[in-house]
Formats: sequence, C-alpha cells, structure tokens
Amino acid sequence: MPTASNIVDALSVDLEDYFQVENFAHLVPRDTWDSYAPRLTDNTHRLLDLFDAHGARATFFVLGWCAERFPNLVREIHRRGHEVACHSYLHRLIYTLTPDEFRADTLRCRDLLEDLVGERVIGYRAPSYSITANSLWALDVLAELGFVYDSSIFPVRHDRYGIPDFARWPVADHPTPGGATLHEFPLTTFQVAGHNLPSAGGGYLRMLPMTWTRQGLRAAHAAGQPAMLYIHPWEIDAGQPRIPGMKPLRNLRCYYNLAGTFGRLETIISENRWGPVREVLGRTLGRDLTPAPLEAKAG
Repeated sequence: MPTASNIVDALSVDLEDYFQVENFAHLVPRDTWDSYAPRLTDNTHRLLDLFDAHGARATFFVLGWCAERFPNLVREIHRRGHEVACHSYLHRLIYTLTPDEFRADTLRCRDLLEDLVGERVIGYRAPSYSITANSLWALDVLAELGFVYDSSIFPVRHDRYGIPDFARWPVADHPTPGGATLHEFPLTTFQVAGHNLPSAGGGYLRMLPMTWTRQGLRAAHAAGQPAMLYIHPWEIDAGQPRIPGMKPLRNLRCYYNLAGTFGRLETIISENRWGPVREVLGRTLGRDLTPAPLEAKAG
C-alpha cells in the first residue's frame, strides 16, 4: 500500500467564469453570458503560475463555451503540461437534460477541446457534480462517447448533488446502468460518525478552516489513496463584479473569503504533491490512461 509520503494527489480546476456559476443561473440567462466582462484569462494565469511555482500539474475541466471564446488559453494550459478534460459546453445540470441533450452538449465540448489540443479528451466532470442517483444514465452516454473516466460523483448529501453511499476512493471499471464500464474518481470526503463530509476544495477550502481540507487529505492518505482537490478560477478573484439579486445563503456560498482563497490554495499545494487526474487515476488503478492519438478516436 502506498504511504502518505509517496502519494500524488489529483489537482483539478473547473474552468468557468464568475457569471456561469450555477447559483446565478436564475439571474444570468445563458444567452446573456456574452454581455458580461470576462475575467477568466487573468485568473487562470494566476493559477497556472502558482502551479508552476510548486511543480504541480492539474486537470482543467474546461467549459466548452469558454474554450470557444478563449482558444489560446486552452492551448496554453495544454502546452504548460496540464490535462484538458470536458466540463460540458453550457454548464447545465445533467438531471435537467434528456440523454440526447446531454450527448449533444458533451460532444460539442469534447470535439472542440480535441481540436484545440490535438489529443483525445478522456475525462469528464459534470457541472455542479450533477451525476446523481437520478442521472446515472449519463455514465452510459460518456462510455458510449469514448470517455475513459468520470469525476462527477460526490459521495455526500447536498441540496444539489451527491450519492452518499458511493465509494469514497477511485473505482476501476465502475459498471454503468447499461452494462458498460467507466473509471470513477469521486470527490474527497472524510467520515465522522459514519457520515461522509465533503473536503475536496472549492467552497469547502474557501469557507471552512484549513484543518477541514487537511483532514480530507489525511483520511485519503491513511487509506493509501489519493485525494482530489478542485478550485474554480473565480474563487481567487476578490475583485469580481457582484451579481445582484442573490439570496443570503447563495450570496455567502459565492462570495465568502474570495480574498483569502489564493493563499489557502497555495498553502495546501505546497504541503502535498499534485498531478493531473488521468495520471493519478492511472497510477492508482494500475492502468495506462495515456490518450490514444486523436486520429484513432471512435465516433
């Protein structure tokens, strides 16, 4: 079993801009996104420079809408040694879509990203971790489209996402409802009194004490497993414009401690070793997840 000293954890970025957060979906219709001043490029460069400074590599789960408007940013992410993976095209909750709508959205994003980076895109993460018990059919679509792994399942209870009884560590060849298989890398948790508590970055890193995130890392390492950390570029941007009309709880979720998140992220990154999801997952499962040449992809 690996020891904590030689475990490489998975670092991931959900690449979307501040106005595309699901909490704003009722206030910012998707057909108005182009009217908002983008802040994605500068925030992503801050993350890229941070990762470079600490020798960390990551997986960037890229929103197709952003890739289409900032193709050079996606190419730079790939050029700087990070994995590019799929985060949907329009950031819609999967359980609000039909299988055909989900397939079309995923294909649009995947094909765009593959054209930009020149290699197969093998990883997927759902907007707001919206592969739940009601949308497990999405795993069949991902397998059909040739994805190798998914990182969309959060084994917790939450008002928007979660499968509480799902495995807490990476799963090889997880069976889909239709009989296919897909590797799954769930989001990191730790247990208290038999309950899974989320500790995977994002708002949990931004809003809760640092000991909370460290406990998730310790729990994974104690089990000989890698942890998963995620962040959004907007979460390190205290100067982002505020979207009016938010209810207090959602306002708290989106804006609390934006000024302190970069420092927290840097501390956590400096304390551990980090790699892209496909490499960490491949090492953990004993599989070679190197993408096949683009010309060899199916479909």
